[in-house]
Amino acid sequence: MKKITLVALMVLVLGAGCESTQQILGGLPTGTETNTAQIAAGLKEALSVGAANSTSRLSAVNGFFSNAALKILMPPEAHKVESTLRNIGLGSVVDKAIQSMNRGAEEASKSALPIFKNAIQQMTITDAVGILKGGDFAATNYFKEKTNLALTDAFRPVIESSLKQVDATKYWNDVFSAYNKVSRTPVNTDLTAYVTEKAIAGIFHELALEEQKIRKDPAARVTELLKKVFAQQ
Repeated sequence: MKKITLVALMVLVLGAGCESTQQILGGLPTGTETNTAQIAAGLKEALSVGAANSTSRLSAVNGFFSNAALKILMPPEAHKVESTLRNIGLGSVVDKAIQSMNRGAEEASKSALPIFKNAIQQMTITDAVGILKGGDFAATNYFKEKTNLALTDAFRPVIESSLKQVDATKYWNDVFSAYNKVSRTPVNTDLTAYVTEKAIAGIFHELALEEQKIRKDPAARVTELLKKVFAQQ
């Protein structure tokens, strides 16, 4: 019954009664479609809760900066240059750039939730079946596929503005353009692109944690609807 309930949960996102849903559920025991409206609402609520929790944490002040797992630092290939700058007394410039990178990521994260909500509303039956068969991180992977481009478009200008406030982009371009002329391992001079990529990766990291909580931990089901729906697993 667990698998049957999950099938109903995933394929009825678009509502009961459509022909494709009947085809997918064909042959299942009578009663499988009981409370399908509640099940569909529960799925959407679960995804919405997970997205809201993850974006809320990361969009707060120090959401990235104080998170040891997600704090955005200079890329590994830039460590030698960073060390040189600190050794010649420009450590404060590096520190300001790092703080600005994280502040930009935090501010940009505020725009993620509407994008995730739109992806939830656009789910198709095919998407639902794919999530069902995709394993513990299927919902997170669905979001990656459906929202990465929109998140990049939304995040980039916010992050670019944050970096410009401390001239981080200018310093980055100047320093690493010169560095690339003599290095065998060039550094990407597009700092905005680097921070945007790290910020989006952080969002999906938190989203995956939320997905696991809701799937596995009853205490994470914070509404009565979630408790009722996931109690049937």
